[in-house]
Amino acid sequence: MPKRVDHAQRRTEIAEALVRVAGRNGLHAVGMRDVAAEAGVSLRLVQYYFETKEKLLLFGLHHLTERFGERVSARVRAAGSSPGPRAVIEALLMAALPTDDESRTFHFLYTSYAVLAVTDEALAAQPFIANPDAAEDALTGLLREAQEADLTGPGIDARDEAAGLLAMSAGLGTSILVGQRSPESAAAILNRHLNRIFQVG
Repeated sequence: MPKRVDHAQRRTEIAEALVRVAGRNGLHAVGMRDVAAEAGVSLRLVQYYFETKEKLLLFGLHHLTERFGERVSARVRAAGSSPGPRAVIEALLMAALPTDDESRTFHFLYTSYAVLAVTDEALAAQPFIANPDAAEDALTGLLREAQEADLTGPGIDARDEAAGLLAMSAGLGTSILVGQRSPESAAAILNRHLNRIFQVG
């Protein structure tokens, strides 16, 4: 009887190989042949599952996003059984900071995807912006929940604050990657801005 192939698992293994290669060499330098070699499969198999490099890159982006979601969920669980809006926001923002190998790879590759989407027509045609939009929507919802519970300071615009926090987190993440500041310094900056948004004391 022929061996049953788990296609979803095989696609995930190839995506993980892409992440490893891109984390070492940069996303722009990754070829399908490199990914096949890293995954220990044939180039033909990678082409069977993904057809083009752009489709492989897009699947890799979704895989990265799923892994990031798992990191956020783990941080939220660690915050207790009923974390408030601020704890969930902190979990999301702090998970995005490159503080270990996995989060450094995430930030490095996610930023690389954004840059490639500007210049690569095939990648630009994909709905890359949907993931940042989802994060902004989630953060906006949490801030509005905090407003309704009278946890924020007066005059807060939830949408603007969400956009600002995400932009700040992304910029701080890049500053950690290039050695401009430490993860502890970046986390302190984010906390100061959260203290400005939320009622403290």
